[in-house]
Amino acid sequence: MVELTRQIAAALPVRGLLNIQFIVEEGRVWVLEVNPRSSRTVPFLTKVTGVPLVRLAVAISLGSTLAAEGYARDDGLWPSGDLVALKAPVFSMAKLLDVDTYLGPEMKSTGEVMGVDRTFAPALWKSLVAAGLAPASSGSVLITVADKDKQEVVAIIEGFHWLGYELVATSGTAALIRSLGIDVREVGKLSEGDDEILRIVRSGRCAAVVNTPTMGKTVDRDGFLIRRAAVEARVPCLTSLDTALAVVTALRASAVSYSVAPLSEYRAPAAVAAAD
Repeated sequence: MVELTRQIAAALPVRGLLNIQFIVEEGRVWVLEVNPRSSRTVPFLTKVTGVPLVRLAVAISLGSTLAAEGYARDDGLWPSGDLVALKAPVFSMAKLLDVDTYLGPEMKSTGEVMGVDRTFAPALWKSLVAAGLAPASSGSVLITVADKDKQEVVAIIEGFHWLGYELVATSGTAALIRSLGIDVREVGKLSEGDDEILRIVRSGRCAAVVNTPTMGKTVDRDGFLIRRAAVEARVPCLTSLDTALAVVTALRASAVSYSVAPLSEYRAPAAVAAAD
């Protein structure tokens, strides 16, 4: 990726900032897009590293060089350090009525927050708290996922159980939870005329909802109503199992006992950013 970045930057008549999006799959590197502009990552990296990227980009665009600005390096890379920083998206679903909170390829986030610490778990927890994705420390967790997600959700179920949450699920997911030897409170589906699941979400005792759509691009009415109820009740609603597992990981690492300090105190002379 570093070498490809060098080749692309050298081939393009750009002075200043260049934003490249990569995907790495099975050892192969793919370039999604190259933009001769800044991006939201620039202020993020400026805060984490202390390098004034915007000021440098403007100076270089006007004819200066990295060497003249005091930032020349033989390898072109900023040295890594012991600081971990993560970005988490922020959504405004509560302000948008009748909008499904399920995350697909389209952009639904309206902002970002940053979590910083010396290790991964507390940095992750800080970003989750700031983004409104952190579950309450006790209560029930509603889990209802599509059949295709049953295997992937096992680690999440076991994690929430280990943390002491009461598990609530509809029939299919409840059967999976019982097969793991874990107690579960089974509730009926909305499509069967039972609205207990909505009462649980709105009860004030629901710490989080883990839900994945069951019908692809077709309207999933039960899931839509559950997700909307969670948003309106200010309950973290996790529609990505990767995110749900990250939440469990942070909780299990006791990241809730983090400390907070000004960014300048966290920032090492050289820092590494683990961006999303």
